[in-house]
Amino acid sequence: MQKLTKVEEEIMQIVWEIEPCLVSDIIKKIGDPKPPHSTISSIVRILEKKAFVGHKAYGRTYEYFSKVSKKEYSKNSLKSLVKNYFSGSMDELVSFMVKENDLSLKELSNTIEKLNQHKD
Repeated sequence: MQKLTKVEEEIMQIVWEIEPCLVSDIIKKIGDPKPPHSTISSIVRILEKKAFVGHKAYGRTYEYFSKVSKKEYSKNSLKSLVKNYFSGSMDELVSFMVKENDLSLKELSNTIEKLNQHKD
């Protein structure tokens, strides 16, 4: 799966949230200042070339929908993060998060409990 740029990922977050959608719907969800319609349209076409979105045509109007789920992209991104920054070790990732106070011991305990529930 290809990696998205920051801007492409921001647009995909909106598509996942409101799909199916028009370019004008995406623009409405973006904060001010609003980008030009042509800019967002170009980004969506790039996402389509990367096979992240598809469209249905209604005359000259295109309605876009995701072809890659948010869960699938998240899973792939996390695997890539762990591989590139934590030597492929989830243990190193969790250890880093605890050390950096991004994850409290209580949160870690809750996470372990949830993981144990999924194993059953």
